[in-house]
Amino acid sequence: YVVSLITGQEIGTCIVVIYVGFILIQILLLRKEFQLINLTQIIVSFLFGYFTDFAKMVMGDFSLPGYPGKLLMLAVSMVLIAFGVAMYVDAKLINMPMEGLTQAISKKILKGKPFHEAKVIVDCGVVILSVLCSLIFLGRLDGVREGTVISALVVGKVMKPIQKVLVPTIDKYVFH
Repeated sequence: YVVSLITGQEIGTCIVVIYVGFILIQILLLRKEFQLINLTQIIVSFLFGYFTDFAKMVMGDFSLPGYPGKLLMLAVSMVLIAFGVAMYVDAKLINMPMEGLTQAISKKILKGKPFHEAKVIVDCGVVILSVLCSLIFLGRLDGVREGTVISALVVGKVMKPIQKVLVPTIDKYVFH
């Protein structure tokens, strides 16, 4: 969102560009360990960017009324995101580029730290980068608020209990 504010481009376009950057970083980190199948993340990036713009067009700036309503929407979205990410990461499906980057950083930099812990670290790093970009290019903090920070800190932590239940279930029904 911050890149969209800086460039004036649609948020979906900015998502695609940033996600392709995340894929390039994965390639640099993993080198020969990067599997060509992970290039399908590019397709996922375009789809996600398109559907982000589509959802924004359909939903507009919809939110529940008042600050408590916004907090409720944030809480629900964090649980849904944690569940969705846990599902496709644990099922070993094609990752979203952010999660592919998180796995690469976990493997190469954080030396095998569990995914949910690495996610918090990487998400917080991206939020810090967003804050810096906003301050440098916009001259003010714009596009990052408390919900962004809370999400970065909490989604990975919410994944842990979900994965405790989900991983054995996925192993049982998908891989056996």
